[in-house]
Amino acid sequence: MLNNIAVFCASHLGHNPLFQSTAQTLGQLIALNGLTLVYGGSNCGYMGTVSSAALDAGGHVVGVIPTFFPDEIIYSQPRAEIKLVASMQERKAMMLDMCDAFIALPGGVGTLDEISEVLMANQLKLTCKPIGLLNVDGFYDALLHQLNRMVDDTLLNPESIRTLVVDDTPEGLLEKLNNLSLS
Repeated sequence: MLNNIAVFCASHLGHNPLFQSTAQTLGQLIALNGLTLVYGGSNCGYMGTVSSAALDAGGHVVGVIPTFFPDEIIYSQPRAEIKLVASMQERKAMMLDMCDAFIALPGGVGTLDEISEVLMANQLKLTCKPIGLLNVDGFYDALLHQLNRMVDDTLLNPESIRTLVVDDTPEGLLEKLNNLSLS
């Protein structure tokens, strides 16, 4: 059963309006389903969109943010519970520990790093938690192609990505995450 869902996403807004509207819908759905949103802690970019939407819908939001950011970033989402950590590595470790599932919205290299962290922890059997890619406007098509290429070239065990689910809508992805059996 899902309780805490980490959302990985960009700390700035891209030019595709579908990404922002999807982040807003996802935040609302997380709150309306009684789930806690755990995210990177800032009110900037898609982080701000998803956290504000969850808070506006009455949800509980926890931001995990490193102390090396300036205070105006750390405390930019004043309605969220904030957990301070010393580094990006500690942020990922805390999120991995406290969350039941993960969702990646379109994002940059930080989001890619977070996706890889969860997949690696699952591969090494340090945990076994689902990760969902919100493949808005085909954003993750190239990554999915690369992962399949790794499997085809026997560089990645297909069992390593069984925790990965993909959908192009927040509704569909949350349903798939809720229905995924990892036993």
